[in-house]
Amino acid sequence: MVVADSYRDWLKQDFGALIDSLDLGDIQRHFLRSRWLDQVLWMEGRADHSRRRYYALRLLAAVGGVVVPTLISLDPTGTTRNVVRALTIGLSLLIAMALAVEELIRYGERHRHYRRTVELLKSEGWQFFQLSGPYRQESSHRDAYPSFAARVEAIIQPSVEVYVTDIVSEKKGTAGSARTP
Repeated sequence: MVVADSYRDWLKQDFGALIDSLDLGDIQRHFLRSRWLDQVLWMEGRADHSRRRYYALRLLAAVGGVVVPTLISLDPTGTTRNVVRALTIGLSLLIAMALAVEELIRYGERHRHYRRTVELLKSEGWQFFQLSGPYRQESSHRDAYPSFAARVEAIIQPSVEVYVTDIVSEKKGTAGSARTP
C-alpha cells in the first residue's frame, strides 16, 4: 500500500536524521538503527498488514451477514431462483471461510499486538531523543543510552513471548484449532 509505505519511509528518514544528530558513538547509532528503528519499521508494517486483513475479513462477514438473509427472503421464479440460490450458497461459504480464516490466523489480535508494541517503542524513542521521562536526569544521550537499550529490550522481549504463547500457539481449551503465524 502506497500510503503505509510512504509513512514507513518518512519514519525511517525522520528517525534516521534524529539518530544521526545525536551525540552517540558509531556502535550506539548502529544499535538504534538495527534494533530499535528496524523493530519500529517492521512492526508498523505488520500492524498495517494485519489491520487490513482483519478489516477485509470482518467487512465481508458483516456485509454478507446482512445480504444472505435478504437473499433467502426473496421468492424468485424460473432461472432467477437458481441464480439467487447459487448466490446465497456462495456468499454463505465466503462468510464462513472469512470467519474461519480470522479465527485461525487471528489478524485482529495480531494487529493490536503489533500496534501496541510499536507505539511503546516509538514512545520510548521520543523520550530518549528528548531526554524526557525516564531519561530526564541524564545530561547527554551517551549517558542515557544504556538505560534506553535496556528499556527497548524490556519492550521487545515480552512482545515476543506474548506473540509466541498467545497469538501463534494453540490456546488451552480450543481443541483442534492450531494457531499459525
